[in-house]
Amino acid sequence: MAKIKKLPPQKAKDPKKTFKRLFKEVFGGNKLKLTFVIISIIISALSTVYISTLLKTLIDDFITPIIKSGTFDFSPLLRAMAGWAVIMVVGVVASYIQGRIMVTIAQDALLRIRNKMFSKLERLPISYFDTHQHGQIMSRFTNDADTLQQMISQSIVSVLSSGLTIIFVFIALLLNSWVLTILIVLTVIVMMKITKTIGSKSSKNFAFQQKNLAKVNGYIEEMMSGSKVVKVFNYEDQSKKEFDKINEELCSTMTKANTYSFIMGPIINNIGNLQYVILVFAGSLLSIITGGAYSVGSLAAFLQLSKSFTNPLGQVAQQVNFFLQALAGAERIFELLDEEDEKDNGYVTLVNAKNVDGVLTECKERTGLWAWKHPHTDGSGITYTPLKGDIVMSEVDFAYVEGKTVLKDVSLYAHPGEKIAFVGATGAGKTTITNLLNRFYDIQDGKIRFDGININKIKKSDLRRSLGVILQDTHLFTGTIRDNIRFGKLDATDEEIIKAAKLANAHDFIMMMKDGYDTMLNNDGEGLSQGQRQLIAIARAAVADPPVLVMDEATSSIDTHTESLVQEGMDRLMEGRTVFVIAHRLSTVRNSNCIMVLDHGSIIERGTHDSLLAEKGVYYHLYTGAFELS
Repeated sequence: MAKIKKLPPQKAKDPKKTFKRLFKEVFGGNKLKLTFVIISIIISALSTVYISTLLKTLIDDFITPIIKSGTFDFSPLLRAMAGWAVIMVVGVVASYIQGRIMVTIAQDALLRIRNKMFSKLERLPISYFDTHQHGQIMSRFTNDADTLQQMISQSIVSVLSSGLTIIFVFIALLLNSWVLTILIVLTVIVMMKITKTIGSKSSKNFAFQQKNLAKVNGYIEEMMSGSKVVKVFNYEDQSKKEFDKINEELCSTMTKANTYSFIMGPIINNIGNLQYVILVFAGSLLSIITGGAYSVGSLAAFLQLSKSFTNPLGQVAQQVNFFLQALAGAERIFELLDEEDEKDNGYVTLVNAKNVDGVLTECKERTGLWAWKHPHTDGSGITYTPLKGDIVMSEVDFAYVEGKTVLKDVSLYAHPGEKIAFVGATGAGKTTITNLLNRFYDIQDGKIRFDGININKIKKSDLRRSLGVILQDTHLFTGTIRDNIRFGKLDATDEEIIKAAKLANAHDFIMMMKDGYDTMLNNDGEGLSQGQRQLIAIARAAVADPPVLVMDEATSSIDTHTESLVQEGMDRLMEGRTVFVIAHRLSTVRNSNCIMVLDHGSIIERGTHDSLLAEKGVYYHLYTGAFELS
């Protein structure tokens, strides 16, 4: 008996763990490129440090001797400057190389991350999409991914470059004057305290910002998809009020997050300026005390190095907001990637088969005959069961949410070629039964058998390949009508597509369109009537040619005239197949082999149309209009 899982308590976010995972995700497949980037950064940082120390050489070795000697021979200085220029060019080239490489790394990382996210969406169960706003899911692909691009292409390089520069400059400072370096260390301690305090507050608000941004996207997506409903019910003003509310929440969190992060840079820079003034005074005093042993050139070089030390600290502080924003986005992306995949422990597969002397054997070529390949776990070998469409549900219990039973002790059977209809009020459990047949959800108790095989043993992809589903809410994809019909069978020929369209009575209206089957559809079939969209969906199911067909209110959106056109095609499509029909129009289920009346998750009546009328129970009252389906 399967149990409904309870969600584990939410664990506290761990920025360090997130950053480590993100770093591995970004650079895991780009180790060689990362090596070149680090080498370029080291070269660039060393050239920066070297140029900063040149003031000592320039003043003590060239300017001062020229002034003292009274001769103006600049040739040694010019030769030295030529060498310095070469070093500066090397540093500039290294910076250019690291920038170009990081751009390619960033785009490659985003490509892989988005591919992983989309692949993850394909593996998630239907329940995930039932419980998450589509706009919030989309926000992970756009807003959250964009924050990563900013961090990878700019912030990481800036922080690495600044970090290495700080290390090299610190060594140069110590070699110049360890006394003055102590003053810098004290200043840095103050800077780090401020950065930690402000950064912690900013991090929290950036996490809220990304969540609120996703809420805004989710709300916009809902209002756009339901724009007709908004217009019909004059909901514009209320919609605007609700949007203003969640938009104000976003504005508030963004303001707090960016206020904390953007004040960090100016504070660090001003502390650096104060440090510079202190160093000028202390350095001058040191030069006077040592009687010039600590030269003017050394002091000038130290002051320049101090700038080269504090400026990178300011740059790191400015990048903190991008890092925090990216980490918040990365956490949301990893939340998606860490969602549990749809479980599938099935091992029975659907294979092409052929009949050789009365024995089914597996084959590669398509024969039109399908069989369930069942490897037995007890070691007794493999058996092949012909795919017929015999379905049995025995004492099935199911609940979407623990404690709220939707189906209770439901038992039914459908022999191959039979048409089974479900009738009942909204919420009675009709659509739930079809969801269980597809294994969109797994039952808590009972058995569902397909051709005598427990469907839990059948691989979900193979199970769904044997089922054709026509839903009330059709969905057409961007592409041609031909592509949308071929969605039911990716290798379908043009002849098979046309045959399926004719079967669904869609061929005539398709041929009346300008480009026929090559007519492009956009925005879920915008420009087509609801009936035409439904006919294409029926043709999509027809081209798949499944032995079992599920029709969930499949003709409810079609007008009476269109329904009469499609009914003949639907009868041909249902011929020889096991069919489950859910319909509010009781006229569409009259010819069913068995009609089942559901109420609050239980089957309260079952029988043919005539036998149920004769009982004069719930179905009789529904059919005669004494009761109404709601």
